[in-house]
Amino acid sequence: VFNCLPVCALVDEKILCMHGGLSPELKSLQQITDLQRPCDVPDVGLMCDLLWSDPDQKTNGWAENDRGVSFVFGADVVASFLEEHDLDLLVRAHQVVEDGYEFFAGRRLVTLFSAPNYCGEFDNAGGMISVDEHLMCSFQILKPSSRSARFARNEVNNTSETNSNAASSSTSSS
Repeated sequence: VFNCLPVCALVDEKILCMHGGLSPELKSLQQITDLQRPCDVPDVGLMCDLLWSDPDQKTNGWAENDRGVSFVFGADVVASFLEEHDLDLLVRAHQVVEDGYEFFAGRRLVTLFSAPNYCGEFDNAGGMISVDEHLMCSFQILKPSSRSARFARNEVNNTSETNSNAASSSTSSS
């Protein structure tokens, strides 16, 4: 999918959206426009960083990412990037956040994660952002289902599979 989708979106020249985050190679927004699509995502470089870099509370500047790909960047990087490019907000995804969205860098970057109960492994909410004509952002939260409700659904599914298997074996033995 990442080979074909746009790498970033710019909302009204003020809100830059991407999957991952910033890149130390990103000096001009025109560089994003110039990226050729579709293409394989490289292991390093601008496109890789836009898809896989992460903000980090403990980092100033740039540092290696513990994920083994791209970089982490600090709030100082966000502030200088937004100022240099006359932007108001960065919106990104790529990290599970408990409440569906999470601010960073003095509310100048937001991580938005739309999948509640990610992969059945997390109890996170999902989030959606709406941007009005005045660039006012609001968030909608998709509450996670409770663990007991998820397990109850699995038990119902497993029971109906068992019952249908029992029905099949009883009809085949008649």
